Amino acid sequence: MVKKMAKKRSLQITERNARSGKAAAGKDYERLFGALIKIVESARRAATRSVNSVMTATYWEIGRRIVEQEQSGKRRAGYGEELILGLAADMTARFGRGFSKRNLELMRHFYLTWPIAQTLSAQSSAMAALSKITDRFPLSWSHYVRLLQVENEYARDFYEKEALRGGWTVRQLDRQVDSQFYERTALSNPLPIQHISMGEFLKWTLLT
Repeated sequence: MVKKMAKKRSLQITERNARSGKAAAGKDYERLFGALIKIVESARRAATRSVNSVMTATYWEIGRRIVEQEQSGKRRAGYGEELILGLAADMTARFGRGFSKRNLELMRHFYLTWPIAQTLSAQSSAMAALSKITDRFPLSWSHYVRLLQVENEYARDFYEKEALRGGWTVRQLDRQVDSQFYERTALSNPLPIQHISMGEFLKWTLLT
């Protein structure tokens, strides 16, 4: 009982001292507190983006290695299908959800849709491979899964850049694609949209 009362008293003193410190610092304290909030929130957003980029790069690298393995056994009919099925079973057993046949096919498609020049060899270390390509994929895997459904290469590139610039969620990206934002913009643009830079395009859209 005595210990509880002493602990409660200590907390009361700490809280009173904290309030006194705030009052003494006044606006300086509020300014510092606001700055710290921004730092922590920015760090958390950066950490989330970093995790998303690493995971997306991981799936791209998985797709690359699957394609390379398929090419080494392409003479045998059905090899690619067998490879995907075997990997889906083994990777699901090892890592759990996320590596179904469908998801591995998406990773394969992802690699083929977003080629990166001068990739590392299959013998390269996993960390070296990921560090080389992480910066190329700033959006989440869910964003890229949605972008894979966009067949037009120029539209896909446009939506990727716009999603990054505007901080679109996957739902917002989906809404823009469904509304044919790229096509509507291209129709009202006097130049073929694939022949202008993104900066020129954004400048033009703001002026119209």
